[in-house]
Amino acid sequence: MQINIYNKFYNEYFTGKEFQDTFSKSLDLLKNRKRIFFVGNGGSNSICSHMMEDYAKIGKFQAFTFSDPAFITCYSNDYGFHNAMKEWLEVYFEKGDLLVAISSSGNSENILNAVEKAQEKGGDVLTLSGFSSDNKLRAKGNLNYYLEVNNYGVVECFHQVILHAMLDEYSLNK
Repeated sequence: MQINIYNKFYNEYFTGKEFQDTFSKSLDLLKNRKRIFFVGNGGSNSICSHMMEDYAKIGKFQAFTFSDPAFITCYSNDYGFHNAMKEWLEVYFEKGDLLVAISSSGNSENILNAVEKAQEKGGDVLTLSGFSSDNKLRAKGNLNYYLEVNNYGVVECFHQVILHAMLDEYSLNK
């Protein structure tokens, strides 16, 4: 049964030392942070919209995501899809902001370009990726969550769980 993939991965991933260390450091990355930007494509973009709302409402962060259809079509038309998020960050992202970059494959050019822009502007980056261990996003952030599984459902669900758990823990301890 497919649910066994989720159960097995859940039991192994969340109890692992690498996850525990990254999770602890992620909470430090949120401290004294005012603004958080979320970027992702497709299902990951839906996670971004959801997290933007929760991080604003519950965490009291100024939170933003590149999910407005007018922004997406405007910036994609003018700069090409691969540069749209990067150009959006050029306008809105500031030194000291945090970019949360989500890509199941870890190889989406527009997400990689956004990460480079955030770093260029003096921001911090948290990445969430999956699939291949040599994906390009996996080592690009200050902190990186990687899920070694080639299943969109598992990767996307766990990305959302990680971000929710971070927010819950942060909110309990602030």
